[in-house]
Amino acid sequence: MKWALTLLGILTLPLLFNSEPLEVLRLKTFDALVATPNATGHFTVLNIAEQDLDNLGGYPLPRQDLARIHKDIMDAGAYGVGWVMLFPHADRMGGDDAFALELSKSASVIAMPEVDNGLYPATHGTVIKGPNVSLPQASGFLSNVDILKQSASQGAVSAPVDVDNLVRQIPLLQQTPTGWVASFGTEVLKILGGGNTYQIVTNQNGIDMIRVKGIPPVDTDSFGRKWISWVDTPQTTLEEMNVESTFVFVGFTAKGISPQLATPVGLLEPHKIQAALSESMLLDSPKIPEYRLLAELFILILSGLLTASLINYLGITKGVVSVGTLMAGTGYFGYSVIQNNILIDVTWSLISMTLIATLQFYLNFRTQYKLRQQIKKQFEHYLDPRQVKQLQDDPSSLKLGGDRRRCTFLFTDVRGFTSLSERLEPEEVTEIMNKALTIQADAVKRNGGMVDKYIGDAMMAIFNAPVSLDEHENKAIQTALEIHRDMAEAKLGIEIGIGINTGEAVIGNMGSDSRFDYSAIGDAVNLAARLESSTKEVGEDIVVGVNTIAGSTTQAKLLDPIYVKGKAEPIIIYTI
Repeated sequence: MKWALTLLGILTLPLLFNSEPLEVLRLKTFDALVATPNATGHFTVLNIAEQDLDNLGGYPLPRQDLARIHKDIMDAGAYGVGWVMLFPHADRMGGDDAFALELSKSASVIAMPEVDNGLYPATHGTVIKGPNVSLPQASGFLSNVDILKQSASQGAVSAPVDVDNLVRQIPLLQQTPTGWVASFGTEVLKILGGGNTYQIVTNQNGIDMIRVKGIPPVDTDSFGRKWISWVDTPQTTLEEMNVESTFVFVGFTAKGISPQLATPVGLLEPHKIQAALSESMLLDSPKIPEYRLLAELFILILSGLLTASLINYLGITKGVVSVGTLMAGTGYFGYSVIQNNILIDVTWSLISMTLIATLQFYLNFRTQYKLRQQIKKQFEHYLDPRQVKQLQDDPSSLKLGGDRRRCTFLFTDVRGFTSLSERLEPEEVTEIMNKALTIQADAVKRNGGMVDKYIGDAMMAIFNAPVSLDEHENKAIQTALEIHRDMAEAKLGIEIGIGINTGEAVIGNMGSDSRFDYSAIGDAVNLAARLESSTKEVGEDIVVGVNTIAGSTTQAKLLDPIYVKGKAEPIIIYTI
């Protein structure tokens, strides 16, 4: 878990420092998920194309022709005209007066591009409501010839790009050393609303909104920028002139005249971008809230912690399902928020969840693998492979300290081991003992028991632990009979005494956290050992306790009760 938390801490850094790749990813996500609204119906884009230039004698068009075009637009029922063009020099053909006259007759706006010349128009019609703010200032503007700017409003035209060089956010006004300059779109809506001023509402972070007469307040970010909704504004031509009851944005689409700017919807000419800006000011367009960073950090940390916890505590299968559900929920939340025009991105959270889940899966797998190998090493020589597999599949059944459990315990001991050692060489004794113990262990494993330990020439086995075993009393008795039979067939020259008893004992891993053995502790275990020791006394190879016979279906012979160490009352015993 600590490694997952460390990774989560690292993953917060790109958010905190607003890394460029992450910002590009965020913007692309917004581009893909932001809903595109319908056009307001208040604007039309008029394109002057190649064919129009051919018909009018080529570029540049005389301003006498522009005056005629302006009059034709107004005669066709337009509310006003925005010329997204620059007129910094007088018309060499003397058409400025005619063009200025037509501009003065209607609501008209002409473009004033931002350039690095240090020149600024005078501030007019600006009302500040709120604290004074200081924003990055415009580098200067290229004004139109006097006669035209006196006949029409001027609107600043700028198209700042984001880190991926696409235009998405345009300032509704720009600060200058002496005041403010309205954007082209702001100027259009101001004159359409019949107002002479616009109000800038500020807060401690910067600009909050722009108010223009006749339209609802326009929310902006702290820099006064508006996120553009790239609506499909109706377009027309000089020949069609479908402009009735709309404000018309005029610009060139003929190649090589106006620059095409990169936007999320492709390359667009300036007049189309300004039309989209004006549309966006009238729409509930998307906005990046001031709390975006805090919201994205909160989502990242919460989802990351939940991902690590779910996998750590629920395991692989349930963890995968739970994390998959969590990721789907997070993704749906992010989609819904953006669809509601609140630009908060959860993409980095989803990527981080994937990375954290992958790390936690690996750590869990590594831990499980080590545990499985430890279980195999500890039990492979004492249990049937199928039982080892059960323990590997459920390691929780093995815990330090163990549990109280009813089991059957079997003890064996070689009779005459001392005399055997005196008669034979140590190597021969070792060979015989290994064969004898192998016969015993094989019989235990065949019947589902576990060889708990070897104690010199003796063996202890447990039935019904660590793996549950039905009819463990019968299985232990069957094991004793098979040991007796197989030892006789092996003709090793030794005899085996066997004691069996059933009862409750504490069974589990006994020892320290770093070193332990699986074993059993309890009175039932001690009694099984005492019964094995009594085989010589009663003259039987197999002695079985009363609890084992009670839980068994095996026919047994009742023997005389015996006294064993640690018991005040005589013990009832059987043989088979």
